[in-house]
Amino acid sequence: MGEEVENQSERQIDEGLEDPIGEETEEQTESLVDEEIEEQAESLIEEETEEQEESLIDDEIEEQTESPVEHEVEDIAEKPIDKPIKKYKKFIIGIIIVLCTLLIFYLGITAYFINHFYSGTEINGIDVSGKSVKDVEILLASKLQSYTLNLEERGGKSEQIKAADVGLRYPSDEEFKKLKKSQNPFDWILTCFNTTDFKMTVDVTYDEELLKERIDKLACFDNSNIIEPKNPSFQYVDNGFVIVNEILGNKVDKDILFSYVSDALLKKEAKVNLESMCCYINPQYTSNSQKIIEAKDILNKYSSSKITYTIGINKEVLDGSTIHKWLTVDERFGVEVDKKQAEEYIDRLAKKYDTIGMIRNFTTTSGKGIQVGGGDYGRPIDIAKETQNLVSAIKEGRTIIKEPSYSHSVSYRGNSDIGDTYVEIDLTSQHLWFYKKASLIVEGNVVTGNVRSGLATPRGVYRLKYKAKNAVLRGPGYAAPVNYWMPFNGGIGMHDANWRSAFGGNIYKTDGSHGCINCPNNLAKAIYNGIEPDTPIICY
Repeated sequence: MGEEVENQSERQIDEGLEDPIGEETEEQTESLVDEEIEEQAESLIEEETEEQEESLIDDEIEEQTESPVEHEVEDIAEKPIDKPIKKYKKFIIGIIIVLCTLLIFYLGITAYFINHFYSGTEINGIDVSGKSVKDVEILLASKLQSYTLNLEERGGKSEQIKAADVGLRYPSDEEFKKLKKSQNPFDWILTCFNTTDFKMTVDVTYDEELLKERIDKLACFDNSNIIEPKNPSFQYVDNGFVIVNEILGNKVDKDILFSYVSDALLKKEAKVNLESMCCYINPQYTSNSQKIIEAKDILNKYSSSKITYTIGINKEVLDGSTIHKWLTVDERFGVEVDKKQAEEYIDRLAKKYDTIGMIRNFTTTSGKGIQVGGGDYGRPIDIAKETQNLVSAIKEGRTIIKEPSYSHSVSYRGNSDIGDTYVEIDLTSQHLWFYKKASLIVEGNVVTGNVRSGLATPRGVYRLKYKAKNAVLRGPGYAAPVNYWMPFNGGIGMHDANWRSAFGGNIYKTDGSHGCINCPNNLAKAIYNGIEPDTPIICY
């Protein structure tokens, strides 16, 4: 009885385990996996099934051993053993099938990513997910050839540089391969959690000579299109200077542009704005620059000057209407007065008002009116000194009334600059008069230059250069000591002549002097004691 029950239990266990497992497992594995996966699944199923069978059999045997045989037969009859075992085996098989399915899915995708980039992979901002290295190379090359760099210029103008213009290209596919090698196919599932590591930038190269040629051909470097930049300038309007705004122009610094374009090409940027990148050569100053404002103020200060020259009864007014033409502004916006133009102005005054050598109207002692020209008497304006004075007055912005500076003074500044103190010499009558402040001081006969010898005393109005006592007059073949020496025309002067016993008459025609005015001692002494340098000497 015990053996029959045991045999019956074993048969029931065998029938419940062997048939379902064998048939169902074999059908599922044939439809889901390939040969390699099938072998792995069958092995796993057989091992786990055997373990489950052994465990169940041991549990049943223990229960049967502990209970009477009669009870065992009744329990077996009441609760068939094959139902819970079948449910458990189905559950296990289901888990195994799911795991196998997932494994096959994982291995299949892994096989795909052996030659393809992970999902989320980007190269130079281009999505290359699921593409092969060759596909990526073709795609990026195509994208690169369609690349255009836009140059935004002043005035709303723009120009383009295309990839083909400069030979823009990827140097090789090594960087692509390197990125692919860094992506382990078995780690593809990690991309679901992190894509940061799969983004890279690959450098491009260009032909530098082609880029230089392309930049040279840009319209912004065509001379006919270039407007030079210009600093602010100044204009004299309504008695004052105003600022004329700067000219920005459109001249481009080629070296700076080349640098920015080169960098933009390597980064494959869409545009380069020449203004924001400071590619233009701008004026050094603007109308708001402090330097410009200071220069304008100085110009207005100088041009506000007013100089009134008084020359005798005449007046000459110099103001901003003329001065503004003399003002210059250098490259550093320093303001200067053009000294050459100032000198020319003073020179014109000298030519207009200098009295040296001019023909003068003169009334002789006899009351006869004559005209006398020549000589060196007069008021010569000191051009160099007065030019300096004028420039200084302008720089100080002064308003003044003044006389010009003269090389030497004159005795009188009325309508006739001879005045009322002078020496009058009548070369025809051989007579001399010395007047001081309109009073006759002394007069007397004289002997002038020898006419026959060609040494006649020159006519004209001269000024006394100086006076000296006890001088020795020297000339070709003679040396004559005199007590009173008063030169007025080079080596010609008035002096005593003690070697003469007679004066006046016609002596001068054949026995005259070398050009000097020979005087009796008392006449020479009287003149010497009353005369001063610069006194006019009138010879007629």
